[in-house]
Amino acid sequence: MGILLCSYLLSGYTKKDVRSNEATTKYLLMGGASSSILVHGFSWLYGSSGGEIELQEIVNGLINTQMYNSPGILIALIFITVGIGFKLSPAPSHQWTPDVYEGVRNPLFDSDSPTPVVAFLSVTSKVAASASATRIFDIPFYFSSNEWHLLLEILAILSMILGNLIAITQTSMKRMLAYSSIGQIGYVIIGIIVGDSNGGYASMITYMLFYISMNLGTFACIVSFGLRTGTDNIRDYAGLYTKDPFLALSLALCLLSLGGLPPLAGFFGKLHLFWCGWQAGLYFLVSIGLLTSVVSIYYYLKIIKLLMTGRNQEITPHVRNYRRSPLRSNNSIELSMIVCVIASTIPGISMNPIIEIAQDTLF
Repeated sequence: MGILLCSYLLSGYTKKDVRSNEATTKYLLMGGASSSILVHGFSWLYGSSGGEIELQEIVNGLINTQMYNSPGILIALIFITVGIGFKLSPAPSHQWTPDVYEGVRNPLFDSDSPTPVVAFLSVTSKVAASASATRIFDIPFYFSSNEWHLLLEILAILSMILGNLIAITQTSMKRMLAYSSIGQIGYVIIGIIVGDSNGGYASMITYMLFYISMNLGTFACIVSFGLRTGTDNIRDYAGLYTKDPFLALSLALCLLSLGGLPPLAGFFGKLHLFWCGWQAGLYFLVSIGLLTSVVSIYYYLKIIKLLMTGRNQEITPHVRNYRRSPLRSNNSIELSMIVCVIASTIPGISMNPIIEIAQDTLF
């Protein structure tokens, strides 16, 4: 709840911007509605367990009241899944994501430039919701594992397919990243479904760590570009390599890592996540994940091709008039970009220690 309140405040910080107000209104209304649905689902658990509020005590209460297989538990599961779905933003609960990502503004930046607030929204809500989902589904709904597995499988398939296919058609960098994040959540859900028995939670935590660095690195790059050009259009990135090779290469590495190309961190994170899913028997889900990963590589490579083009007729005025600022150690955006690029590329070669650390955090 605290993260949601902070997100509402940050998204509505620019009061005089019409699009920011529209995005904040959508975010607040849908967030409030989803929280109400989530609380309603918890009320069914509360009543069915005899008034228990601790997760493990809810399980004991359901056993004592013989309500663990009752219709009320299924109702609670549906409401809680819908409520958590808003926070995770898988399809079909994703409609708010592109509008909020595109509409949020920051007064320190140009009105049409990307904002760090979007970077915050893109990772914090998903990390918090993923952690909550693992606890809520695994403990109170222990006796309904088949039902919530089915629900999450449907959400994962819809997210991976719709998120990556719609991302291809986007012309705004922020909207493309919004739909890309919807597809990424589909991969994370695989780890939630697998659970702890086949290393699913550890692989999910590892992939989320890589996703944070990849996503924040990408946003740092587009924030830097937006500050100097005032544009968010993907086509306006054409020829950036000729003006700022460092920024172009940093953005390319983060995008390739998001796509899961070896030997970058995103590849090893996806590989371990898909392998855990395959071992758990989720063959269809993993196959969809592999196919949609190929689709994501396609639209990431389209952007990288634009970055590297040197043909004058394709270079837009934004890049022609681009002024590269010197790299300084006190530039927070440049520094965060470097850190995130390193975290998106190097850690993949040391997966085993990272997986072991992630596994240890579960106990």
